[in-house]
Amino acid sequence: MSYAASAYAKTSRSVMTPREAESAVLIKAAQRLQMLRDDWANRTGDLGPALNFNQKVWTILASAVVEEGNPLPADVKQGFTRLAAFVFRHMIETLAEPAPEKLDALISINNHVAAGLAGR
Repeated sequence: MSYAASAYAKTSRSVMTPREAESAVLIKAAQRLQMLRDDWANRTGDLGPALNFNQKVWTILASAVVEEGNPLPADVKQGFTRLAAFVFRHMIETLAEPAPEKLDALISINNHVAAGLAGR
């Protein structure tokens, strides 16, 4: 196999689908929140940046779901929109009254949605 063909084959295996990319970014957000949760006493200053990253991820996902032409069924779109609203509300509540246990719901939701996107 030529060098170019070999490089293409390697690259084509490493490129993520949009669903895989969405799953990966949700996992990254969950990991940031989990690290904060695990070392709350020493990392409370990371709360704002971690929640800001999570908010950006969810804004992108929610925007994609309601985009015209999105092929998802209406009930799935509605359910995801409600879930996103819960996530946004919960992040605001966590910023208003910080507590490590408040991160559990966000971590769990991110991991479960990521698993669904990855087909697990």
